[in-house]
Amino acid sequence: MKKILSIILITVLMVAAFAGCSSKTSGKNEKRTLVVGASVTPHAEILQVCKEILAEKGIDLKIVEFTDYVQPNLNVENGELDANYFQHKPYLDQFNIDHGTNLVSVAAIHYEPFGIYPGKTKSLEELPDGAVITVPNDGTNEARALFLLEDLGLIKLKEGVDFTATILDIAENPKNLVIKELEAAQLTLSRQDVDMAIINGNYALQDGLNANVDALALEDKDSEAAQTYANIVCVKKGNENDPAIQELVKALKSDKVKAFIEEKYKGAVVPLF
Repeated sequence: MKKILSIILITVLMVAAFAGCSSKTSGKNEKRTLVVGASVTPHAEILQVCKEILAEKGIDLKIVEFTDYVQPNLNVENGELDANYFQHKPYLDQFNIDHGTNLVSVAAIHYEPFGIYPGKTKSLEELPDGAVITVPNDGTNEARALFLLEDLGLIKLKEGVDFTATILDIAENPKNLVIKELEAAQLTLSRQDVDMAIINGNYALQDGLNANVDALALEDKDSEAAQTYANIVCVKKGNENDPAIQELVKALKSDKVKAFIEEKYKGAVVPLF
C-alpha cells in the first residue's frame, strides 16, 4: 500500500512540475494584445505601420476604427480599449469635464492643419455677403475654426476669448456670414450645399482632400493653434506607464512612422517628433 501511495505521490509531483514548466514557457511566449481606437484616416493608417514594430516586442496591436469623437473616449474609460489615437488635448480636456471621465494624454504625435475648403463658392475673394460657412460643433474645434476666420479677416471675436469661443463670441461680422455648426463628420458630406466649410484634418483626408493642395487657407503651422492641437495618444489615468503603452508611443515616434507620414500625407499631417 505504501509503495502504491509513493508511486501516486511521485506521479502527482511530476505532473505538477511539468505543468509549472509548461506555464512558464507559455508565459514567456504569450503575446500581449493592445487594443487601440482610432479615426480611420490618418490615425488607423499610421497605427498599421506600428503593427510590425510592436510585434517584434511581443505586442499584438488590434486597431478599432471609429467615425465619431465620443465613443473612442468612452471605450477607453470603460476598459474596452487600452488607448485611443484621434484627438487633441483641448478636446480631451473638455471631454473629461463634460463626461466625468479620467483620461490623460501620454504623447503628442502629429498635427493636422485646419483648413477652409470651397463649396459653392470657389475662392475667398468671391465670398458673397450672407454666405454660409460650416464649422465643427464641438467646443474646441469650433473655436479653432472661428480663429481661422478671424485670421482671414472675415470676422472679429470679442477681446480675451480663448479656445472655448463659440459663434456667440463673434463681435464683428461685416459680411453677415451665416456660420453653421455641424458635427465634424458631416462637414465634408454637406460641403457642396454651402459656400465653404472649415474641416478637421482627418475628415478632410477621408474625403480625399489634402490641406496643402485643396484648402483655400490654412492655420499658420507656427501658430499657437498648431502647438495646441497636436494629436495625442490617450489612456485612462493610471495606465500611463503600462509597458505596452510606452512601446506604442515609441513605435509611433519611430523613423519608420515619420517617413510614412511625410511620404503619404505630404504636409496634410505633420509629425511632431
